[in-house]
This record gives sequence, structure tokens and C-alpha cells, in this order.
Amino acid sequence: MIELWNTIILEPILNSLIALTTMVGGNFGFAIIIFTVVVRLVLFPLTARQTQSTKAMQSLQPKLQELQKKYAKNKQKLQQETMKLYKEAGINPLGCLWPMLIQLPIWIALYQSIMRALAASPENLLDLSQHLYSWQVVAQAVPLNENFLWLQLSQPDRYLILAILVGATMWVQQKMVTAPATDPRQKSMTQMTTLMMPLMFAMFTLSFPSGLALYWVVSNIIGIVIQYFVTGGWGYLTNPFARGPAPTRKLPAAQQPSKAAGKASEQSKMIKKASEQKRGRFKR
Repeated sequence: MIELWNTIILEPILNSLIALTTMVGGNFGFAIIIFTVVVRLVLFPLTARQTQSTKAMQSLQPKLQELQKKYAKNKQKLQQETMKLYKEAGINPLGCLWPMLIQLPIWIALYQSIMRALAASPENLLDLSQHLYSWQVVAQAVPLNENFLWLQLSQPDRYLILAILVGATMWVQQKMVTAPATDPRQKSMTQMTTLMMPLMFAMFTLSFPSGLALYWVVSNIIGIVIQYFVTGGWGYLTNPFARGPAPTRKLPAAQQPSKAAGKASEQSKMIKKASEQKRGRFKR
């Protein structure tokens, strides 16, 4: 399994990063940024479909809440009706997970590639040589320079700037597609979910190499741009209090006008109008 992982995923990513580093003048940070853009372009069809599915599922939330109330005691029926609703709307609930599942092995391989490519000791260089292709463009780049802006790409960002950027960009992404909940319990759960994922990845950034955090930041920014154009704006980020029309207040039966009273008022209006017409004729 390890040999299969190295051959199919790790070595192509590692050698692509080193080749890109040579093409951009030996800057490993720029190579990571270009690699991130290429990955997001390849995954664009899946990402666009994920964004559309997420937006469609948010629009179905009122109907889903009605089903939950209607079939609260019948879980099997609730599941059947929910899947029926998804099918009628043409939504695949698992469609939102595919881009993340595909990116997970890329994250792992990128982490391993950064640690191997920035080999600091002779033992690490020897291990790196076993995974390199016999490309001249690859051989020219080794050893790599791990400095990029204020970052040391093999070490966590000591200034915490990347951690803040990772958390902020991920929060913006989630906020753009997360509809405000009307139920107080669901509202608290939604707020907690919207905050937990960005905080969790920000904490990961404190212990992972800044090269991987750089990938996350650039990937999140591209994701925000894609969501902006696919969904047609900033979504719920700039309009968090979007609501439907206010329900009309129903008067008590004692305060509601009866049908007889309505007819009497209409007749009085007609009599009044006729008398005004007669007065007009006499004046003439």
C-alpha cells in the first residue's frame, strides 16, 4: 500500500512541485501557489456542482423542517420522504463531500512532499533522491530554498498570520452558503458548526508546515471566488437576515367582520353614491 501511495499520489505531486519551483526561478512558495491554482482548476467542475448543491439544499431547509415536524415519530418515513424530496429537487446529498474527499489525499501528499522536498540533512536528501524522477528540471532545483516572504515553509508560521487567514477565509466560505435558521436550537447549532471548522483548521495551522497552510489559504480564496460567481454574489455573508414575507395576523372571530355586515356596508355605499348623483342632476 505504501509503494502504491508513493507511486500514484506522492511522487507525482513531489516532482511537480520541484519542477514548478525551477520554472518560477527557484521560489518554492510560488510553486505551491501555482500548484494550488492548478488543483482547483482541475476540480472546478466538482466544486461548482458542490456549490450549487449546497445552495439548493439550503433552499430546501423549510420543507425539510416541515417533514421533520410531520414525521417526528416515524424515522423510517422521514428518511423516505427526505430522499424523495432530494430526488424531486435533483440533489445528491453526497455531492457536497466529493471535492473535500478528493482533496484529502492531496493535503496528505502535499504535507509529505514539503517535508521531503525541503530536506535539511544528508539522510533526508538520500530519502528524497529515491522519489525523484529522472527529469533534468527536477535535478536542477534540489536543494530547495524554504524561505518565502516572512515564512519558513517547512515550519509553522510563528507570527500566526497564516492561522488567522486560514480561519477567516474558511469562515467566509461557510458563511456565504449557510442560511440563517429560524429555530433557536438549530440556530445555535448552525453558529457552532460555522465557527468550529475554521477554528479547527486554524489550530492545525499552528502545528503544520506553513507551506501546507499557504495551500489552504490560496485554496480558500479561490473557493470564495468560485462561490461568488456560481451563486451570484456574497450570499448570506452580506444578507444574514434574509427572511420571507411576514405572516399576516389573523384576527379573533369576535373582531372579524361578518358577511352580513360586509353586504350592509356595500349597500350603504351604493345608496350614498346614487343620492349624490341625484343631487348633481338637481343642481344642473
